[in-house]
Amino acid sequence: ERDYQAALHEFAIAKLSLPNSAEVYMAIGAIERRQGKWKESTANMERAASVSPKDAWILQNLADNYYATKNFEAADKILDRAIEAAPKSFGARAEKARLAVDWKGDLSVMEKELTQVPPGVDPDGLVTFARMQLLLFQRKFPDALALLNQSPQDVFHDDKPREFFEGAIHTFSKDKEKALAAFKRARPVAEKALREGPSDASRHVILGMILAGLGEKDGAIAEGRRAVELLPESQDALDGPKMTVELAQIYAWTGETDQALQLIDRSLSTPNGVTVPFLALDPMWDPLRDDPRFQALIDRYTTKV
Repeated sequence: ERDYQAALHEFAIAKLSLPNSAEVYMAIGAIERRQGKWKESTANMERAASVSPKDAWILQNLADNYYATKNFEAADKILDRAIEAAPKSFGARAEKARLAVDWKGDLSVMEKELTQVPPGVDPDGLVTFARMQLLLFQRKFPDALALLNQSPQDVFHDDKPREFFEGAIHTFSKDKEKALAAFKRARPVAEKALREGPSDASRHVILGMILAGLGEKDGAIAEGRRAVELLPESQDALDGPKMTVELAQIYAWTGETDQALQLIDRSLSTPNGVTVPFLALDPMWDPLRDDPRFQALIDRYTTKV
């Protein structure tokens, strides 16, 4: 399923007959970054962008590489080029807003971009999710809940059911009773999704977070660990680190602070891992905030940056 070498072999053959194909260079780069070959991947993405300098999708993929390897300044400049190439595309604008948060903890870019989205434009619920995430970063939990309740029923993000977000917001607001009720409603939705896609790591993570919210510690951790087994960083250096961070969140929510901090420490120095400004802003990490070791981690990596 993840036979990267076979795919690279096929693209190497394609490159012989299509030596100036931006798509071939991008495809090779996309495979190499999953192998953890970030330098080689970025070189191929740069080559693709040199062949098609106005292709917003190629530019966004190139920016992804610099973003993942925490060269935020380079990523930001390339995203500006992608926005210039496709001014009406929400993808590059959304990524620039997310970059500002991960790089500097700056919410103003997200605010600015959201004010420029035309009414009724909400591809895959991304705009609604971005508005909700901004309110959560600002710790305006009642406003975030109101937005969630006003949004269409089918709006969700990363396959997470809306009931999960409702439970999380009530958790942040320390309303345990309403949080439990929401997580109970979210559980059958997540279980059904997992039955339909048992090899999908993200579905295990979602159920794990819901179980953590319900206080079912062992089940939550088992689902999080299963997600990491299905999508380890050794097999996928692009998406694998995301599963590691999700498992760290499950550990944090279930009181396994030592395990959570160990994974966070590793993730902070891993390509496509978590960043210090995001840890500082995201209320998902609130269970760790009173632990001096969590603040020490933030201070240590802030000094490194």
